[in-house]
Amino acid sequence: MRRWPAIVVAGICLGTLLAGAAMAPEHLSQPVMDLAYASPSELAPFGADNRGRPLLEYATQGARVVAMPAITAGLLVMLLGIFGGLLRCMASAQANTWIQGLSEVLGALPRMVVILVVALVLPPESRGLMPMAVAWALLSAPGAMDEASAVAGRLGGARFVEALRAHGYTAARIFGYHVVLLNLRPVVVRQGAEVMMQVVFLEIALSYLALAEDQPSFTHPDSLKSWADLLNIGYPSLVLEGVPTQHALWLGLVLVGLIAVMALSVGRAARAR
Repeated sequence: MRRWPAIVVAGICLGTLLAGAAMAPEHLSQPVMDLAYASPSELAPFGADNRGRPLLEYATQGARVVAMPAITAGLLVMLLGIFGGLLRCMASAQANTWIQGLSEVLGALPRMVVILVVALVLPPESRGLMPMAVAWALLSAPGAMDEASAVAGRLGGARFVEALRAHGYTAARIFGYHVVLLNLRPVVVRQGAEVMMQVVFLEIALSYLALAEDQPSFTHPDSLKSWADLLNIGYPSLVLEGVPTQHALWLGLVLVGLIAVMALSVGRAARAR
């Protein structure tokens, strides 16, 4: 995919996610049993659940659950990746040693175990996806920092900076334009987009686990529904006859695909010329 089509696709996907989060209701509509299992043709645009409540509300509430935590995690990884790349250009051996040691420690931690610990230690009234998204971003940051540092090293590191300074370039232009915008951008943007996608998948997995165990969700209050609820509603249609919830399953899969397409498009849009 070329750059501009990728930018357009990424913008449409991100805009759809943010628009859905903005229009999400605080609570689901009251049940209308006459519309139970209504298909999209009977209740536009996505049909209804087993109690006649629109699946559109499930989709928008799920977008509200994941939108800001996923974007925050992606931006945090991007910033830490930029920091790792710039540090390689500063020729500070002591700082590089400390950062490398911290990266090795964070990279060695089992991510899912840490996420579950974070979810369990938070008080019930403070539980939500944001703390887990930040923890996931911090655990993912060492990979982004190492890759950005490797890119800066291939660029020349401190020697590249000194060469540009010798040609009269300012520090803002050297680090902001030549190092970050031209060279680190493809790496850190792709890493940030991948972490955004991972946070969304993490939320769906944790919510589906809570539904399977009939437990309160770790990632959102009970008044909101996750995209995992769509998959949970639609799954019985695959194994049981006479359960017409295929439309819920397809909607959940399409929303997951939307996030994957967005992450791939962002990476394509930011790649080097």
